[in-house]
Amino acid sequence: MNNAKLLVVLAFFAIYVIWGSTYLFNKIAVTALPPFFLASIRFISAGVLIMIISKILKYKIAITKKQFLNTLIAGFLFLVYGNGVFVWALRYVDSGFAALLAATQPLFVLFLMRLIDRKPMQKKSIIGVLLGLLGMYLLVSQKNIATSEGSVLGIFMIFTCVLSWSYGSVFVSKADLPKNFFVSTGYQMLTAGTLLFFGSLLFKETWISPLNWSEDVQLSMAFLIFFGGIVAFTSFNYLLKNVSTEKVATSAYINPIVAMLLGWYVLDERLSLQSIIASAVLLTGVYFINSRKRR
Repeated sequence: MNNAKLLVVLAFFAIYVIWGSTYLFNKIAVTALPPFFLASIRFISAGVLIMIISKILKYKIAITKKQFLNTLIAGFLFLVYGNGVFVWALRYVDSGFAALLAATQPLFVLFLMRLIDRKPMQKKSIIGVLLGLLGMYLLVSQKNIATSEGSVLGIFMIFTCVLSWSYGSVFVSKADLPKNFFVSTGYQMLTAGTLLFFGSLLFKETWISPLNWSEDVQLSMAFLIFFGGIVAFTSFNYLLKNVSTEKVATSAYINPIVAMLLGWYVLDERLSLQSIIASAVLLTGVYFINSRKRR
């Protein structure tokens, strides 16, 4: 296996497995910290670390005004709305269930590419979409969900987050961004973290000193900054420029399986038979989207 293929494999591992575990760590952290405060600390910390490492490695940090604007837009779509609001919604739904809702992302990406690029859907893509819709029906039609307080609002907001993330994926695949994926990630983290900081002020969230966080929250935040932020998000930006957008979006199918198992094992979240069947249907959708012919 050559270096380029190895990088792609490692990057997919990062967005499949590491990102799948961030649902658990976000759920742990958001039970103790306000959501926008949590996200701003996470992204500003990760962004600063990335820039320091970039300086040490002598990467070119200077970017054009257009590149800065594009990183600002990408940071908003992915991290401010796509992630910040998603973390807020985790207060109302289980982490594994939220991850399953996020599995609709490849469907959104396919529809957006059809609308924006006028790309015709291949037969296997259509089968994948239909399986995804069936999986979503099996998931959301469970009786216990509608009766949970705040769950309907949480579900609706998560869907808007998935739409934001999906459009961001299409946008980044074409946008003029810093050539170095690490530097591009750093700018997106810093701009998004700054916007979330002001969002936290706007919503008058209570700020809590890291010294007063529990050990579980401190460990969760460390994981989210180093692995969920620096490693996985850099891998995500790298993949968007090297493989098809639809294939990158399939991480949203794998993440729920990781998230559901961790939520069940660590947080004792309910793992119903219907959710397991829905997961199997969604994973089958991955096969059809991934096995379609490239044009």
